[in-house]
Amino acid sequence: MSPARRGTRRVLHAGPFGPVTRGARSLVLAAATLLGLAGQAAMAQDANLGRNLAATCANCHGTNGNARGDMKPLAGMPADKMLAMLADFRSGNQPATIMHQISKGYTEEQLKLVAAYFAAQKPAGK
Repeated sequence: MSPARRGTRRVLHAGPFGPVTRGARSLVLAAATLLGLAGQAAMAQDANLGRNLAATCANCHGTNGNARGDMKPLAGMPADKMLAMLADFRSGNQPATIMHQISKGYTEEQLKLVAAYFAAQKPAGK
């Protein structure tokens, strides 16, 4: 590098907060990537997240999905069947007293975790 160029920065373009250099652009891209991965990593780190999310269901559907009385048991239900039912509640295609509201309170990823959790549970009496 020649002495005349030492200390100069190559400006890629002028951004809203001033000139954007190659180093600044790399830093912004790295930060955005890390932020995007942080949410995924947080969900992946908690092996009990599905169980924790499913705990809300215990009030009506029983502990581990083993319901008592007239309530539909969730333990052992195939995940794809449960996800289809939840989609029907969310869309309003399946009438409900409260499930349409509850199902809208979760993301698709969270519902997949809940469905996988209940699919892995052993139904009572089997």
